[in-house]
Amino acid sequence: MSGTGKYRVFIVDDHALFLSGLKGLLGRYPELEVVGEATDGAEFLDRIAQTPSDVVLMDIDMPNMDGIEATERALAENPDIRIITLSMHGDQEFYFRMVEAGAKGFILKNSDIDEVIVAIKTVADGGSYFSQELLTSLVRNLKTTRGEHPEEHLSDREKEILLLVCQGLSNHEIAERLFISKRTVDKHRANILEKTGCRNTAHLVVYAIKNSLVEI
Repeated sequence: MSGTGKYRVFIVDDHALFLSGLKGLLGRYPELEVVGEATDGAEFLDRIAQTPSDVVLMDIDMPNMDGIEATERALAENPDIRIITLSMHGDQEFYFRMVEAGAKGFILKNSDIDEVIVAIKTVADGGSYFSQELLTSLVRNLKTTRGEHPEEHLSDREKEILLLVCQGLSNHEIAERLFISKRTVDKHRANILEKTGCRNTAHLVVYAIKNSLVEI
């Protein structure tokens, strides 16, 4: 957060009407501050270095430089940048690439503003956020290709924790739900990440869906 205690948001989208509308809606919330905007990835990279932000709302399909490349380059320069993908239905082919690039979450462009606010706050505070509608769409439309059955490498307890992670629970909340210590959850979660080769929670959620390890 900024020194004023507000969540600083940077918006990147090539549709001027959508960008202006989203900026206006976010401006109604006193705990938020839109500190920057750009209409493509290249413009974003030029401005973000001089514009400290807590969360970036990043469109995928843009001219000059798309959201995937912009996310990769931004995180290469500053791994602490937290990026949420602004997605449309039908963008499924890009979801996994955005997660690989380092996005911390996804929200659909037709989401209610209340959900956008929750996503911003969740990611700014160190979490990951996936629109429930988007998760449902992924499960319905994804054609899964499975090789060596990755679920066989996970213990029953790890599968249980993985499901709770995908439901958005923190390690502390998982510990309370399962009546175990947070330290134990931390260890299980680290093991899950190592076994699946995932880097973060966002990556893990998509991995779990892609390999049919969980049903959302």
